[in-house]
Amino acid sequence: MSNAKDLPLLEPDVEPCCPPLTERPLTAEEAIRTAAMFKALGDPVRLRLFSAVASHAGGEACVCDISDVGVSQPTVSHHLKKLKEAGLLSSERRGTWVYYRVEPSVLAAMTAMLAPASIG
Repeated sequence: MSNAKDLPLLEPDVEPCCPPLTERPLTAEEAIRTAAMFKALGDPVRLRLFSAVASHAGGEACVCDISDVGVSQPTVSHHLKKLKEAGLLSSERRGTWVYYRVEPSVLAAMTAMLAPASIG
C-alpha cells in the first residue's frame, strides 16, 4: 500500500507568474515574488539542482539521483529547501527518499516573463 499523496500545484502564497517584462513595469508585489524566484536560482548549486530536476526523465527526480553537485548532503537539503520556499520545486516523500519536481507553472511563467516583445 502506497502512502503517496497528491501535492498541491503551488503553495497558496506562492504565485510565480508575472507579465512579460516588455508588457509593463512590474508592480512592487510582482517584483518581490519574481526576485525571490531569481534569487533562489542565483546560487550555482541551486541552479544545478533545479536543472537536474527539470531535465530528469518523467519530470521528477529522487534526491538520491541529483545530490552529486559537489557539496555535502545537508547542504543539498538546504538548497532544495530554498528552492521549495521560492515556489520553484515541490516534493513528496516515498519511503526513505524524497522526490522533487518543478512546479508546472514555473518554467512557463519564467519563459513568458523573459520573452522578447512580439514584433507586430
